[in-house]
Amino acid sequence: MLYRKTITLAVCLWLFSACPALTATAPTKIVVGYAAINGRVAPMWIASEQGFLAKYGLQAEQVYVRGAPLLVAGMASGDIQFTRSGGSATLAAVGAGHDFKIVATFSSRNTYDLIARPNIKRPEDLRGKKIALISIGGTGWMGVQFWLEHFGLDQQRDQIHMQVLGDQAVQMQAVEAGIADAAALDGVYSKNLRKKGFTLLGEYSELTQRIISQAMVVPQSFLTQRPDIVENYLKAEIEALAFSLAPKNKPVVIKTLMSRLKADANNAEEAYQDLLKGIDRKPFPSLDGLRNVQRLLKTRNPKIGEVKTEDVIDARIMRKLDESGFIDRAYAAQGMNVK
Repeated sequence: MLYRKTITLAVCLWLFSACPALTATAPTKIVVGYAAINGRVAPMWIASEQGFLAKYGLQAEQVYVRGAPLLVAGMASGDIQFTRSGGSATLAAVGAGHDFKIVATFSSRNTYDLIARPNIKRPEDLRGKKIALISIGGTGWMGVQFWLEHFGLDQQRDQIHMQVLGDQAVQMQAVEAGIADAAALDGVYSKNLRKKGFTLLGEYSELTQRIISQAMVVPQSFLTQRPDIVENYLKAEIEALAFSLAPKNKPVVIKTLMSRLKADANNAEEAYQDLLKGIDRKPFPSLDGLRNVQRLLKTRNPKIGEVKTEDVIDARIMRKLDESGFIDRAYAAQGMNVK
C-alpha cells in the first residue's frame, strides 16, 4: 500500500512539473465594453490577439455595445468592468449619480472630418440642413458641435437638425443617399465620400481643442477592490498600443483592421492612418479634454455642470507606470521612442 501511494505521489509531482499549465493560476476573466468601431480601437483588439492580456493574467471578453446608455447600465450592474468610452458618456453617468473613474485617455483630440453632400459648398450652407449622428451627447455629437463652433454656426439659431441614425458606416451611407446632408466622420469614411465628389468642409487637424474621445473608464468600486487588475489591464493595452504604432508591425495591424472593420486593404490603410494621427502615445487622463466636454454638455444637462471634473479622473496608475519607466520600455521593446 505504501509503495502504491509513493508511486501515485511521484506521478502527481511529475505531472505538475511537466505540465506548467496545471500549476498556473487561471486567468482573471473581465468584460470590456466599447461603443465605437474605428482604427483607434485597434490597440484594444491587438491586446487580445497578440497575447498582451494573457501575459498579464487576463482573459477579456470584448463586447461591442451600441450606445453609451447600455455601457453605463452594464458598468452600473457590474456586468462590465472596463469601458472604452468617451468623456461625454462618462460625465453624463457621473452627473446621474454613478461613481465612475477615467483611468486613461487613449484619444484626446478631434479625429473627425466634416463631410457634406456635393451641393453644400461652404459651412454656412449647413443652415437648415440635417447632420447624421450615432447619439445626442456622444463623442460624435461633440465633434459636430466643435465644428459648428469653429465655423461660427449655432444649432438652434441656424436651425441645424441632428439626426440619430447609427454608427459611422451608417452615417456615411445616409449622407451618400441624401437622408442626411452632412456628418462628422473619421478619415476612413470621409475619404470614401470625397472620392465620390462630396464636400470636405473641415479636415480634422483644423480643430485643436482637447476632448476625451476614447477613455478607459472603470467603476470606482472595482478600482478600489481590484487596482491590480486595472493596472494589469493598462499594462496590456499600453504594450498593445506600442505594438500597434511600431512601423514593423503595420502588416499585423492592417490585417486586424481588415478583419474587425470588415474593410478592404485601402480602407484598412485609412483606418491605420486614423490610428496614427488620433491616438495618444502616453494615455494619461486629460483634464483639459474633460473640461471641454463639460462645457458643451452642461448647456443640455445642468447637472453635468455641477460635476467636479478633477474628481472623475484618477491618474494614479498611469503616473506609476510612467514614473517606473514601464511606458518607455514598452515602446523600446518595439524599437520606438515614445516621443
